[in-house]
Amino acid sequence: MSAEPTTPITHLRYVGIAAPDFERATEFYRTAWGLEQVAEDGGIAFFGSPAAPENYLLRVRKDSAKRMDVVAFGVRQASDVDALAERLGQAGVRIDREPGKLDTPGGGHGFRFWDLDGRLIEISSDVAERTARELEPKESIPRKLSHVVFNSTDAPATLAFYEKHLGLRLTDWLADRLCFLRSGVDHHILAIAQAPHVALNHVSFEMRGLDEYMRGTGRLVRDGHRLLWGPGRHGPGDNTFSYFYDPFGNVMEYTTELEQIPDEKTWEPRVFELTPENSDQWGTSNSINEVFIPAQFNDPDQGLWTPSPV
Repeated sequence: MSAEPTTPITHLRYVGIAAPDFERATEFYRTAWGLEQVAEDGGIAFFGSPAAPENYLLRVRKDSAKRMDVVAFGVRQASDVDALAERLGQAGVRIDREPGKLDTPGGGHGFRFWDLDGRLIEISSDVAERTARELEPKESIPRKLSHVVFNSTDAPATLAFYEKHLGLRLTDWLADRLCFLRSGVDHHILAIAQAPHVALNHVSFEMRGLDEYMRGTGRLVRDGHRLLWGPGRHGPGDNTFSYFYDPFGNVMEYTTELEQIPDEKTWEPRVFELTPENSDQWGTSNSINEVFIPAQFNDPDQGLWTPSPV
């Protein structure tokens, strides 16, 4: 069996969104969701976790309209940034910003390009890390950014783009509706869903463990936040899930215990059928059809093919 191609991508670094009510957004992510606001500059708030060395995991920018600004992936070193930018440019991929110094918290070296659907993607290295600590038992706040899911009108084509240009590797399919891609041993850092329009499907944050995941879910429910789907455990990825809306209709997830790929170089992608057991192994969640399917489609993204101002 041949080894899979290598990828320069090491991890998912952060997701950037824009929100029309900046104060309401920052309040939600700081208090309800449990992230730590690490910086604010000119209508942009940066949120991290005390357990994550990553400088920030989520950024929220004040804007008149809701949109996804940018999704950032990390690479090991500046030469990987430069080589990837050159390779994408030669392949005809539209570059937004050429490689250079980043002026966001943590600095670093990076560039930006648009994927085939018009999403803005950042690749960076040498971003300064923050001092991190282990979360305590029962500390029900996100430990790190787990994954992001995109909606695409042509999921196979979007999958092929990320395989070809970023070297991400296919882990599994859920029927022909959702594919999962990885850069290392985590089951996925990116998933692509077949949908009626291009949008952000959801962003997932990993909790310390099962108890902390349940406590975080319960905290949001007690505070009056609508639980869209969960708590449960998926088939593909074997991870737990609880999905909530943020104040603007973006779907956010608490998860934990994401499947690890034991020998990723010899992994054969699986195809999971669309069954209740593969949606939720435990059978504890509400039906996926009740609320979550319409919720995950989200609004059509207003920021496609548009540079983010920051």
